[in-house]
Amino acid sequence: MNFEIRAIFCRSVTIELDRDVPYCGEPVTVLLNGEEVLRDERNVLSLQGLQPDTDYELTVRCEGQEQTKSFRTKWESVLLDVRAFGVKGDGVSNDTAALQAAIYACPQYGTVRVPKGVYFTLPLFLKSESTLLLEEGAVLLGDPDRNHYPILPGMVQGTDEKSEYNFGTWEGNPLDSFAGLITGIGLHDVDIIGNGVIDGNAEAGDWWENAKVRRIAWRPNAVFIAHSENVRMQGVTVRNSPCWTVHPYYCDHISFYNLTIWNPSDSPNTDGFDPESCRDVLLLGTKISVGDDCVAIKSGKLYMSRYHFVRTDGVEIRNCLFERGHGSVTVGSEVAGGVENVHITRCIFDGTDRGVRIKTRRGRGDRSYLGGLVFEKIRMNRVHMAMTVNMFYFCDPDGHSDYVQDQESHPVDDRTPVIGPIVIRDVTVTGADASFVCAYGLPEQPIEKIELENISVEFLPEEERTPQVPVMMDNFPKLSGRSIYLRNVKEVILKDLTIAGAADTEPELIGVESVRTENLQYR
Repeated sequence: MNFEIRAIFCRSVTIELDRDVPYCGEPVTVLLNGEEVLRDERNVLSLQGLQPDTDYELTVRCEGQEQTKSFRTKWESVLLDVRAFGVKGDGVSNDTAALQAAIYACPQYGTVRVPKGVYFTLPLFLKSESTLLLEEGAVLLGDPDRNHYPILPGMVQGTDEKSEYNFGTWEGNPLDSFAGLITGIGLHDVDIIGNGVIDGNAEAGDWWENAKVRRIAWRPNAVFIAHSENVRMQGVTVRNSPCWTVHPYYCDHISFYNLTIWNPSDSPNTDGFDPESCRDVLLLGTKISVGDDCVAIKSGKLYMSRYHFVRTDGVEIRNCLFERGHGSVTVGSEVAGGVENVHITRCIFDGTDRGVRIKTRRGRGDRSYLGGLVFEKIRMNRVHMAMTVNMFYFCDPDGHSDYVQDQESHPVDDRTPVIGPIVIRDVTVTGADASFVCAYGLPEQPIEKIELENISVEFLPEEERTPQVPVMMDNFPKLSGRSIYLRNVKEVILKDLTIAGAADTEPELIGVESVRTENLQYR
């Protein structure tokens, strides 16, 4: 049993156990300087309450094995307690000004400490080269009144009248939106740590009513980090977001450890984690349970791709638990800039509508290349549709137009998206419902390759299944117990697949150019 130290902060550390079981396994005991401090089953563990600039010896024990490693916490210039700035922390008084004063007064490499208490606040703007520490029992509680929120303008013209700078965003377009409860713009080297809570308090306002109607500005995220680099979050709980929950936007080198992200199941558009036009993204040991997609990897709509092109590149998601959402891990649909090099491994998908969910449509553009998508060592339980790929996704005002929904071939032009290779391997699916795999490419631009290897699928009994439409496109029928439905795919590889309890006994392949099957068994 081995472990690695994945992230060192000024007052905490995160480790990851190297074992094949996804997310959690046999209990482990963690000792710090010889003293037991934690016993847990998860593969990713964070220890809080450490001292800065201090040497520690960390030992992990599991099933009779033991390993010890040493580390030194980061240096810290000062620890600023927000109570010294006049906060009340009673959940009623408006603490925005005092909290913001502490953040902006914090010197380089200092830590802003938020102790136990409930801090009623409007959006807070972070500062570079600092740490925000939310201690156990600390809750940042959002003001539910949209009339009090600052607005981030969608696009501002530069003084040269040629350049432009984007602040606000809404579903892939540069539009004015309210600032997030935690907002960071143009930051570098920022940490948000602790076992505290960022609570958007959306249920106390009208954020979830008429969710697709712009009122003053578009709805905010709970955490919005834009045009930044080297930003890390560790340990905190983010909940009750007005819209997408944690939204990194045009960021590089960002990492997230042991977060808990929670929104009610009926809260609209409350995706859990949405990296958009970001590079080098790590999500580790995180639990997400929300009202929309748990993870949605994006790169904006056509305007941003044409004039502010950044492809999302290099997303690593490991040892996470995704439950109760529309999709466990989604790519799309706002992906005009493309998405490449995504690796999802050692995760559990539990009770989501879809497991792997890839969605795009005509109009995303020829820069919208989705490729290098690898999903492996995943356990899915009671996921209605384990994998869906949809190039006819009916989002946006023109989503039901003939141009988007016509299933006949169109000319390939600068509006035509591309889906490259998708690999899914070493996966166990239990309690499948409507389908195992349903993929529908464009007739003029088929999906390049789908490779399924070493997968075990077990469907629910027929009387427990619910017919459902697996891909959100016009005129697609409901499915129940369907194993593999592939349409408009250039190359398909089916290797070492066992499918039990399906309603059919072989794949349905339409417009598939090349198929290689090896050890495909139906039971």
